[in-house]
Amino acid sequence: MKIFKPILAGATASERLMACAGAFAAIALAAVTGTVLPSQSPLVVAPIGASAVLVFAVPTSPLAQPWSVVGGNVISATVGLLVAWTVPDTTLAAALAVSLAIGAMSLARCLHPPGGAVALTAVLGGPAVGAWGALFPLVPVGVDSLAMVGLGMAFHSLMGRSYPHRLPPLKAAPVAPLLPANFSAADIDDALEQMGETFDIARDDLDRLLAYAEANAARRQAQAS
Repeated sequence: MKIFKPILAGATASERLMACAGAFAAIALAAVTGTVLPSQSPLVVAPIGASAVLVFAVPTSPLAQPWSVVGGNVISATVGLLVAWTVPDTTLAAALAVSLAIGAMSLARCLHPPGGAVALTAVLGGPAVGAWGALFPLVPVGVDSLAMVGLGMAFHSLMGRSYPHRLPPLKAAPVAPLLPANFSAADIDDALEQMGETFDIARDDLDRLLAYAEANAARRQAQAS
């Protein structure tokens, strides 16, 4: 049964159930807004479902923050649309759209994985995307993204969480008090460089996690002595 345990650290069954409820409400909200902006095309684009996974299942991820969701999706839709208009070969256009979207999102500091799917949708969406024309990045992509972020803020506020994610205040007992760390920020930077990987965690959260771990280790050693 180990294969069914959550992969992400800190995940619980109750949180996943709440994530399902939040995603349901967000997608429904985006769809309902279609009555305000009637069109022959659907108002909900498929990649927004991936945005819902990030916003409601891993809201602390840097990839799930409001600017990442809105900026990443809208910028990627714009890139994909421009590529679709200028590159006649569909295979080349699809590859260019996704790769250029990653570059654009990275430069704008709004990397959002569903953005790659949005860019691809702009190229391969056919008549559904064509019906929106130049408005596609704003409607439906921008509308969907704003609805997702807005409901995400309300939902996580009701759950007692911060979204956009902010580092929570230091907890009192039973967590050990944080002592001066034996490592510095430069040590963490060096370790990240040595590992040569990118991790889906905010730097402040990483610092706090390591500080708690060191404090708990010091407490355990003190109790054992």
